[in-house]
Amino acid sequence: MQQRSIIVLGISGSLRTESINTRLLSSIGGMMPTGMELRMYQGLASLPHFSPDLDGDEAQVDKAVREWREELRAADACVICTPEYARGVPGSLKNALDWVVSSGEFVSMPTAVVSASPHPDGGSTALHSLTMTLKMMSAAIPEEAAMAVPFASRIMGDDGSVTDANTESSLRQLVRSLLHTIPN
Repeated sequence: MQQRSIIVLGISGSLRTESINTRLLSSIGGMMPTGMELRMYQGLASLPHFSPDLDGDEAQVDKAVREWREELRAADACVICTPEYARGVPGSLKNALDWVVSSGEFVSMPTAVVSASPHPDGGSTALHSLTMTLKMMSAAIPEEAAMAVPFASRIMGDDGSVTDANTESSLRQLVRSLLHTIPN
């Protein structure tokens, strides 16, 4: 009997086509062991602005929101990689999270969080903010599955690979920590 793959939903906090965060997230997917598969969420830009008045009966909720929730429910874990905008989480990512506060998809969800920035602090303020939001939503974030990546544009090759050995080692540890959090 063949065991099914562990599905990890990759969520980039950036809407930019050539985002360093999206590229880093893809690189993390390449670090996953056999039996663990990264699926990139593509609908961030399609989500409507969150309003509690629009969130209620699931049949009445916007199609993009239903699809977002379904992708989360189908995943065994999540990896979120985000830039920092104006010392915070990008509005599009926060909006997506607001849509799943009441529906509970992140409750006990094994989750890794990465912020990548060209700045020396690696987007640590956004990382802290995002981690606090996810913990309030009861996501399971292992201690070694949250990291800031400073000087991100310097550690990525043209092919999207991580070229810095220390960063690659830390990201591999992040993947291992996430894997150990996923229930059998």
